[in-house]
Formats: sequence, structure tokens, C-alpha cells
Amino acid sequence: MTSPLTLERIVNKLPEKFNPDQAKGLNAVFQFRLTDAESFFISIAEDSCQSRFGEHDDPNLVLHLDEDTLIRVISGEQDGMSAYLKGQLRAEGNVMLATRLGKLFSR
Repeated sequence: MTSPLTLERIVNKLPEKFNPDQAKGLNAVFQFRLTDAESFFISIAEDSCQSRFGEHDDPNLVLHLDEDTLIRVISGEQDGMSAYLKGQLRAEGNVMLATRLGKLFSR
């Protein structure tokens, strides 16, 4: 039985779920600002990925959402685009990077 998906588990597991083949030529920082939980960011430099709690000084993309929406999107229960269209997710910065997120990580 798998343990429930939590914010801490997501942040800790992201580097393990990273698909470096999908990140060719990519150097970007994705900041997740959660309205009801601690913020975190993902830093990708070609074939490496790091995720950490906190705020990055200069992210390429900032995603604003709540913890429940994040968990639904990560688990595949909800599509990121549908969350955006419903106003549950807001993006600032290089929004085209958001379209790559799903391919950068396996479920």
C-alpha cells in the first residue's frame, strides 16, 4: 500500500521522478507559491533536478495554487490546464514552461 500523497512527499520525490530526456537544453526554476502551505521550487539544469522548500531568488515561472490543487494535478486526478481554466492555478513569468512540466516528471 502506498502512503498518501503529501506536500513533503511530493517535494522529496520530484528528483526521483525526473525525466532528464525531456529536459534537453532546459535551465529553469519553477516556483510553487502555495496559498495554504509552504512554498517550494524545482531547479532544473539539463540532466539534473533539485527540489527545495522556500523561495528562489529568480524563478523563471511562478505558479500560484493551493495544496489540494497541487496534489490533484500531481496525482493525475486533475489536469493542470483545467486547474488554470477554473482559476485554481495562476502562472506568472515564462508560462510556456508550464506546458513542459507534465513531461519532465513521471507519475
